Amino acid sequence: MRRAAPLCAAAFFAGACGSWQRVGRPDQPQPGASLPRLFDATAIYRSMGSLVGGGALPFVASVRYLAGPTPDSTLALFSASLTNQALSFQRRGGEFVAEYRVESAFFTDSGVVPVRQIGSDQQVRVRNFQETLRNDESIIFQQFVTLPPGTYRVSVTVRDRNGPAVARAERVDTAPRFAAPKPIMTQPVAVYTAEGRHQRADLPKLVANPRATLPYGSDSMHFYIERYGAGAGLLMARVVDGADKELWRDSVRLVAGTDLAYGTIVVAPGQLPVGQAELRTVPAGGGDTTRARFLVSFSNQWVITNFDEMASLLRYFDRQDWVDSLRRASPERRPEVWREFWKATDPVPFTPENEALDDYFRRVQAANVRFQDEGEPGWLTERGEVFITLGEPDEMLDMSNGMDRSGVRVIRWTYNTQRLVLYFQDQTGFSRFRLTPASRSEYQRVVARVRRSGS
Repeated sequence: MRRAAPLCAAAFFAGACGSWQRVGRPDQPQPGASLPRLFDATAIYRSMGSLVGGGALPFVASVRYLAGPTPDSTLALFSASLTNQALSFQRRGGEFVAEYRVESAFFTDSGVVPVRQIGSDQQVRVRNFQETLRNDESIIFQQFVTLPPGTYRVSVTVRDRNGPAVARAERVDTAPRFAAPKPIMTQPVAVYTAEGRHQRADLPKLVANPRATLPYGSDSMHFYIERYGAGAGLLMARVVDGADKELWRDSVRLVAGTDLAYGTIVVAPGQLPVGQAELRTVPAGGGDTTRARFLVSFSNQWVITNFDEMASLLRYFDRQDWVDSLRRASPERRPEVWREFWKATDPVPFTPENEALDDYFRRVQAANVRFQDEGEPGWLTERGEVFITLGEPDEMLDMSNGMDRSGVRVIRWTYNTQRLVLYFQDQTGFSRFRLTPASRSEYQRVVARVRRSGS
């Protein structure tokens, strides 16, 4: 569920600020838990021009530009995306409350005093503890700020006001001048919702999409765009991949206002493969092309941008019949097959999440953290395999101080509900644990039974 950010005003600013929020579900890692780099999209978002904060309080922020109220001003839309799980919540009455602070500053190359700065304290209120564990884009902070056109060093700091977590990011960016002898158009701005403005002195009502990320095969990507120095007209839009291959094309009619024209481009997901793509827009009668990069991923929660990688990651998933259908799908049928896969494996169809997939990838994440001592990704170890398919054992025991009679280290896992006892042996002495042959046989028998009962 989404709701628009509230409006507010502050010194130097003319704009919308506040938090946009979605509610979540319970089966996510605990706040502050270390997550593996398996689903880390830091490099991808930085290559798209985003400001990315890491560590204990990860965020993705963007700055997008429209014309300011005068020819010598530019309207910057600053937005930041973070997750409920990254914040510290405290119980207050019947709610759980988190507090955070966003600070952003625009410096000239030689300046030590910012030309403009943002400082805003925000609260996140949720109804129950489960919602505090949301691990996808749960919160969007956004604010407009008016700048003189020019090049800036943009810095962003996000602080958890209920805990010690803090994250920072910085990059050089240019606020363009939207005043020229000929018509000029903005870069497309990724948004969730958009209500255009009719004159430069007004503010558009937008809910920004800081990550510019589209879930594969299931949703549409929206971009807001403005043109100055020309009235209503037709805009040609096309999406290309990294090899400049056209993936999608459409036309959009701009709505004329007093001193600008505006429109929203809706990119349908049907023909888009996973990975990075670029939206290119040009007036139908000719003119400069503007561009915006965006990302197609399998989910907002787990940024996976390679179809074969996704199929590989699902090697332990219960519904292997559907995983096989993904592997067999031709490139042109992949979006359709993915939608069928999602629907068939979703245990709670009336929610936007696929709870079975979310739980599966939560286990993959946890396995990558817990079993990284074997010299390979934790989810690919045999302990990782068992943990992902069967979950947390009821008992984990390092037997006989870690050694059996032959000097081989042995670990025992017990699953009471499954009446299953498994033994892992380290024959090498380098913490490379393997199921004993008898345990492998028993494990496969139980997995086959579980999958039959769940199909």
